[in-house]
Amino acid sequence: MATTLRMQRHGNKHRPFYHIVVANSRASATKKFLEKLGYYDPAHEPSTFSINEERLNYWYGTGATISNTLKVLLTKKGMKLTRVSPASAANPVKKVAAPKAAKTPAAPKAAKKTSK
Repeated sequence: MATTLRMQRHGNKHRPFYHIVVANSRASATKKFLEKLGYYDPAHEPSTFSINEERLNYWYGTGATISNTLKVLLTKKGMKLTRVSPASAANPVKKVAAPKAAKTPAAPKAAKKTSK
């Protein structure tokens, strides 16, 4: 499914309020969304902005695109986006060299004494 991170407008006339959501990119802006990540209220002075960065990076890592308006807002707030796949983030692969076994010379076997 193609997903998009975008802002969904709420509020009254001349008093906008936005939810930052993850939605199907083929759905209209007022349809259901997959997950709410935060909000943005430009009417307050200063404007209020809150977002769950962990979930934002998760969805961005899965291949979700970000709307232009939200991208501008995130850069103004100084957020860094990293496209890391969630599978590699959950199970990071660390290559560690196996310790080499030290070679020790084998002790000579004692000769068996047979007595009759």
